[in-house]
Parts: sequence; C-alpha cells; structure tokens
Amino acid sequence: MSLIQALPEGPLDIVGDIHGELQALCDLLKHLGYDSLGFHPEGRTLVFVGDFCDRGPDSPGVLALVQSLVQSKRAVAILGNHEINLLRGDVKDGSGWFFDDRVAQDNEKYAPYQRPDATARTRIVDFLSLLPIGLERADLRVIHAAWQPEQVAAARRLPMGSVRQHYDAWESAAFEEAARSELEQGIAAELESWTHSLENQSHMPPFFEAHAEMETVKQMHNPLKVLTSGVESRGEVPFYASGKWRFVNRVQWWDDYADSIPVVIGHYWRRFHHNSLAQPARGIVNLFENTSPLEWHGKLSNVFCIDFSVGGRWSARKNGSGLEQQFKLAALRWPERTLQFDDGHTASTY
Repeated sequence: MSLIQALPEGPLDIVGDIHGELQALCDLLKHLGYDSLGFHPEGRTLVFVGDFCDRGPDSPGVLALVQSLVQSKRAVAILGNHEINLLRGDVKDGSGWFFDDRVAQDNEKYAPYQRPDATARTRIVDFLSLLPIGLERADLRVIHAAWQPEQVAAARRLPMGSVRQHYDAWESAAFEEAARSELEQGIAAELESWTHSLENQSHMPPFFEAHAEMETVKQMHNPLKVLTSGVESRGEVPFYASGKWRFVNRVQWWDDYADSIPVVIGHYWRRFHHNSLAQPARGIVNLFENTSPLEWHGKLSNVFCIDFSVGGRWSARKNGSGLEQQFKLAALRWPERTLQFDDGHTASTY
C-alpha cells in the first residue's frame, strides 16, 4: 500500500490543522452534524489534513479522538510535519506535551497542557506510523503542504509504515552532502560567532549563509519534507517563526500548479479576519496578502488552504486578550465548497 492513498467516495468534510485544540474540534464536529461516534446522517466522511498536535492544551485528546474516528472508518487522515517530528523524535517548539526534554521550555509558553502516559505514547506512535502522506480521487487531492508531481511520485513508490525510515534516509543524505561541501563547518562557525540561541526571539542574528543553504538542501532534497512542509527557497533576512530564527522563505507553489484537479492543504496559517492579521515579522512572505480568506488560490484558482490558525489560540489565552476566536478551526465541505467554523458560522468559498 502506497503513501498516497485513495480518498473515500461521497461527500467529505476536510478539517484543517488542529494543534491540540480539542474543544474546537468537538465544537466543529457538532456543527458539522456528526454524533459522538463520528456518524453523519448524510453519510459524510471526515478528512483530517494533519498537524493534530503541539502548542494547544490537549494534543493527546485530539489524537485519541482522531484515532477512534479513523479506526472506526468514520474518517481518514494524513500526516503533517508536526506528526513527522514526533515520529522521528525531532523535538521542536510546542512539543513538550510529548517530549520530556522540551517540558521546561514549553511550560513558560504553553502550559497548562495534557501529557500522555507511557501506554498512550505507544498508541500514538503506532497510530501515526501507519498514516499516509496524501489522499486523492478523480475530483480532489488532499496533502498537508504541497502537491508536487515529482515528490508525489516518490511517495507513491513507498509502502505504508515507511515514512520515518525514508524521511531519515533523505535527511542523512542531506547531512552527508553538507559534510562534503563543508557546509557543516560553515554552520558551526556561524553558531560560534553568535552568543545567543537561535530560539532567542529577543536577539536577531545576522543572515547566516551556511544555515540558509543547509535549510534549503534539507527541505528540497527530501520529497516527504516537501509534501508535508512545503516548497522553500533562500531568504533575504532572518525571521522568527515556529520558535526559532530562520533563513528560508516559504514559496507559493500553487502559483505554478497547472493540474485541473483541486487540492486542499493545511499548514500555512491563513487568517479569517484580515484586519486582525498582525504585520508579518521582518523577512516573512505573507502568502495570503492578496488573497481573500474565502478565496481559492493558485494559477487555476483550484488550491484551498483550510488552516485558519487555530494553533495560535494559546497566545490569545496566555495574553488574556480575549481574541481566541480570531484563531479558527474550519472544515471545507466537499463538493459544496462551503466552510464550517468551530464557532458555528458558515461561509461560501469562491
């Protein structure tokens, strides 16, 4: 069985990135018309685009619910980059709910949050290990970050359950290439020249050329990374995102997507209220600057990002701003092409 699987037939509800926001997920499912077991009176099927975990208050609860829905055949799901980080033991910002090594750092930003016991940890890893990378049928494709023909073809050749094995192999190849090209020495020299951690938002580093080249090599030479994290290119100035300073920019790959089959993605932190969109950090390309939150985008206007930034709710709660609902969880109803949000309101896309 390939890492690119078939989408179920019939009407679908495609749910965006959840990031541990269990209450938002439960509210959304209720508004969509699903009962507690995942049944829908119209025979609809849930589709999850990945990024179930990290940052929010209950990643274990989200994963337990999604697993129960998938195993009861009421839903299908794919991996996002946050799940791949978990499978690889790649400890990142917001993953302290799972990794002990991250608890101290994450408590300051994200606490309180639920943590799984040993049995639940094993269950989570076993479940995620068997999820595909992409889903497709004649009228629709679903991928976490980017539908790229060459990388999709590579994923088609890989069997289910092999994500970590092949992801690690491509990562190792990238590091070997870095060693041959002396990139490793350049990275080490850049880090030695900088007295602060790259996770320290208060101190912006100079633009690190070796870091930028290494990030680009790692990103674009790994097909599974492209499909789950997107297309990236060398940046121009450092910018702070996802807990550290970065030196590459995300690329609007959909402007070159020329296939007629629509694609639904997550990953890109779209915002519903344009007037609430904070100014991007210096160096970050705002991928939706000229795109309405209800608009399909891309060369043929047939790509739709369903991630409406619910992963940012932790910051509103922490700051006491009362702006949690500016960070939404949404589902795209297919073939209707309408949006259902966790706060109960609906909207038509165009």
